[in-house]
Amino acid sequence: MRRFTVTSIQPPFAGWGRIATVNDSDQPSLLQALSGTRPERLPVWFMRQAGRSLPEYREVRQGTTILEACLIPELAAEITLQPVRRHGVDAAIFFSDIMVPLVLAGVDVDIQSGVGPVVAEPVRTAADVERLVSHRLGDVEAIRSGAAIVVAELGDAIPLIGFAGAPFTLAAYLVEGRGSRDHLAARSFMHSDPTAWHRLLGWCAELSSEFLEVQVDAGARAVQLFDSWAGSLRRDDYVEFVAPHSSRALETVAGRVPRIHFGTGTRHLLADMAACGVEAMGVDYRTPLDEAAALLPGLPLQGNIDPARLASGWDSLARHAREVVESGRAAPSHVVNLGHGVPPTTDPGILTELVALVHEL
Repeated sequence: MRRFTVTSIQPPFAGWGRIATVNDSDQPSLLQALSGTRPERLPVWFMRQAGRSLPEYREVRQGTTILEACLIPELAAEITLQPVRRHGVDAAIFFSDIMVPLVLAGVDVDIQSGVGPVVAEPVRTAADVERLVSHRLGDVEAIRSGAAIVVAELGDAIPLIGFAGAPFTLAAYLVEGRGSRDHLAARSFMHSDPTAWHRLLGWCAELSSEFLEVQVDAGARAVQLFDSWAGSLRRDDYVEFVAPHSSRALETVAGRVPRIHFGTGTRHLLADMAACGVEAMGVDYRTPLDEAAALLPGLPLQGNIDPARLASGWDSLARHAREVVESGRAAPSHVVNLGHGVPPTTDPGILTELVALVHEL
């Protein structure tokens, strides 16, 4: 692993000083929105804003794998801060990966270019589960230290969001061995051996909850639980086999920070995901926010600009962003985000312009 040293953190983006001194006694706009209050200015941040599309990210990550970068505190902190400086977003999302807790627990997993996470020994039997659940989250100092560096740099004006993968998504990777279109192996295992499945999901929930807790202990002021693959589940299966474990993952930080839950293709699960215990729900680009608000009355929403619009030309993107903001007025409050992550081919300048537009609306 290459040793990375940051000699000096770059200064914050140009507008930071003004933001930090206006309404200084108030909560940041993101935290206001997550509490159900509409701030004067719409808060905006982007999933996967830290890296991929940024040239400074590609430069600073030279010579390291993504998992190595996640576990070098100074490097993870630098990457976390880059989009805040460049775009002027209203929150930082801690640079990590949903596989990191598995790595820290001693699971042999790699992230391969063009493939994604690959698990060396997929979990397919009850014996495999028993072998796995004896592992515990190991040394988390790299995560704690990286998050603490970010919090120190951000100060009170811009909150850090901690995150973790949801138990089902972790289990899906563990059973499938890699990403899957329909997660047949995971869903089959769920039904063929419910006892082993719940044992596996309980272990994943423990990892996720501890990972969130480490980030909150280090100063993260909100968290998001990502359930990337929950949309592949029937609602009754989600309620029986997944929701109790997602609730467990979120429970540890209940009352400490606002919690956001997000999944893709989950319109049919939104109410059940919210019932896991959250202060706000992330909505993917497939479901208009006014429809989500009707399904989740009284709950703040986050989302849901279609990532494809980032490459559709400014007029198309700006029109769509205005529609999303208008649709979001059906909710008590709204955090503007994409309906999934920033594509790696995105022009960073488009994101900066989008932030400025949202702040004007």
